[in-house]
Amino acid sequence: MKHLLHHRLDGDPGSPVLILGPSLGTSLAVWDAQLGALARHFRVIRWDLPGHGGSPAELLHPGATVSALAGLVLALADHLGVERFAYAGVSLGGAVGTHLAVHHPERVAALGLVCSSARFGEPTDWQQRAALVRASGTEVLAEKAPERWFTPGFAHSVTAASLVAGLRDTDPAGYAACCDALAGYDLRSELPRITAPTLVIAGRDDPATPPAHARELADGITGSTLLELAAASHLALVEQPHAVLTALQAHFAAASHPDELRRAAGTTVRRAVLGDDHVDRATARTTAFTAPFQDFITRYAWGDIWTRPGLDHRSRSCITLTALVAGGHQEELALHIRAALRNGLTPDEIQEVLLQTAVYCGVPAANTAFAVANRIISDDA
Repeated sequence: MKHLLHHRLDGDPGSPVLILGPSLGTSLAVWDAQLGALARHFRVIRWDLPGHGGSPAELLHPGATVSALAGLVLALADHLGVERFAYAGVSLGGAVGTHLAVHHPERVAALGLVCSSARFGEPTDWQQRAALVRASGTEVLAEKAPERWFTPGFAHSVTAASLVAGLRDTDPAGYAACCDALAGYDLRSELPRITAPTLVIAGRDDPATPPAHARELADGITGSTLLELAAASHLALVEQPHAVLTALQAHFAAASHPDELRRAAGTTVRRAVLGDDHVDRATARTTAFTAPFQDFITRYAWGDIWTRPGLDHRSRSCITLTALVAGGHQEELALHIRAALRNGLTPDEIQEVLLQTAVYCGVPAANTAFAVANRIISDDA
């Protein structure tokens, strides 16, 4: 149908629906590496941007907005009889998902944002690119696309060449209209309105949407999770397909089951605060007898408390050190001294915390705490 976005359906029609959005200059094929695994658990709907792949450029007019693109996605979902869905999008496709989660929260069950942003730079840059493409076509962009999309080690691969060829085939009018949409896009102030469980994925080597853009998304969306991938540029789902797939699978599975969501979020924070080595050792030592307790602290202490937005990790470390000194929990204190250093506290700041405990928890307790902290700080020096 000419008024609908070109799309493809994969997976069991009875499974939960997952909509996948592409990036500017690519088609729905950008999700090929993840499709097979995702379609085993979801009814996957992939779609093409106007002028890209099989979607007519006429679906989007000059001066268009991301809101208009989101409207096309909702029209497609309505046509397919889909009321509520999980959504993942890369770059511009992620912006469409962000808009839907802000303005149509009743439709979005969970959200995955890959190498995306709440604002893609200065509007004039996109206006200039739109004018360039309208005048000279997309071929003018193809030469530099590999360095924008991929790390140097991947830029000359067969997969990269195929995606760049897709850019050359993109209709200039559709591409330019998408540039217009990006020029007017800015959802930074509206991110706190998002209630859908959200995963943000960044490529550490991404020049188009650097990790700072991902952190802005994650900081603005309450309860969201941020994953930064090494050796990945703007099309991280192409360069690191397994890492992106694994993260999305875990995220969408957890979003369907609140306990799994807390467990996944708790595991992420626990590893960030205590370190992978400690968590790996604790996991390896887990027995059938201790497993319920490990699950409890992962979901409750780490998944419910440490993930709350009210305090940063540095502040939580200060509070935790004080409580452990007061309780005389020396083994746990040693663990959390290391965690405090990992969370950014300096030895001088830890010293101040322990001096404070001498007043309110008692000199003998603080004396023991200083001995524990001195040993750890000296060992790490």
